[in-house]
Amino acid sequence: MKDMNYINDFFDYCRTEKGFSEHTLLAYRYALKDFELFFNELYETNPNFSIIEGDDIKPFLGWLDDKGFSRNSLRQKISAVKAFFKYLTKKKILERNPAQLVLTPKRKSKLPSFLLKGEVKNMLDSISHDNIWDLRDLALIELLYGSGLRISEALSINVNSIYVDENVIKVLGKGNKERVVPLSSSFLKIYKIYCKQLSACFVNKKDIPLFINKKYDRLSPAMAYKIVHQRMSGFTESSKKSPHVLRHSFATHLLDNGADIRSVGEMLGHSSLSTTQVYTHVSIERLKDAYKKAHPKA
Repeated sequence: MKDMNYINDFFDYCRTEKGFSEHTLLAYRYALKDFELFFNELYETNPNFSIIEGDDIKPFLGWLDDKGFSRNSLRQKISAVKAFFKYLTKKKILERNPAQLVLTPKRKSKLPSFLLKGEVKNMLDSISHDNIWDLRDLALIELLYGSGLRISEALSINVNSIYVDENVIKVLGKGNKERVVPLSSSFLKIYKIYCKQLSACFVNKKDIPLFINKKYDRLSPAMAYKIVHQRMSGFTESSKKSPHVLRHSFATHLLDNGADIRSVGEMLGHSSLSTTQVYTHVSIERLKDAYKKAHPKA
């Protein structure tokens, strides 16, 4: 495969001409594998380096963020992709570098993006109950926002993981750790309507995926990302419109209303309290902004 030869030549160049360590080369190799996986999921094809545009590369950062990679990992992986396209340009394989204008995240961590409560309400109110696909989208967003799940966790759920009588759901999180998370009343209301239509599509089948595509297969992360992004568009000023923003909104709104940080961390599946504390910073910054806007002596 010609594109694979380019990748092998790139690593030879990094090793011999740039003097990269084996550790860095391995990190770059993983980054390019992740880029290929991203392309497969989002565009349902292998990347063709000769025709890739900058706009094809930019969603890679959002995809990595939704996979749970740290900011440092995002920086490293996008740097590897940019280095690869820079190499292709230098060797005259490409006429111009499509990754040149793709921004690398700043090293300083930013507070997580979240939606305002009114934005969430307006978005949810805009989704109809007319067909199974609208109900699916509504149930997905209600679950991500109402229970704070990661998108990978939500998409792995089967119908029999929902305990309607107890208003909880069993989730298999990172490290195969199972946790029980409460379900919102608004999700359960939509779920009961959606589940009736869903069950009709899977007669006599035991393990029914909660979220499906139009071929009745389990919904992919790329399609879920598109659904959430499209549903958010027009209802928020947030620059990020992804499933992870709904998870951030869940945590932020709970803490705004006085929820205990440890309980929020347990629901999010955090192994360390320090991971959850970033959301307290969000709430504090919002309080500061409100004070500055409202107080005459601020």
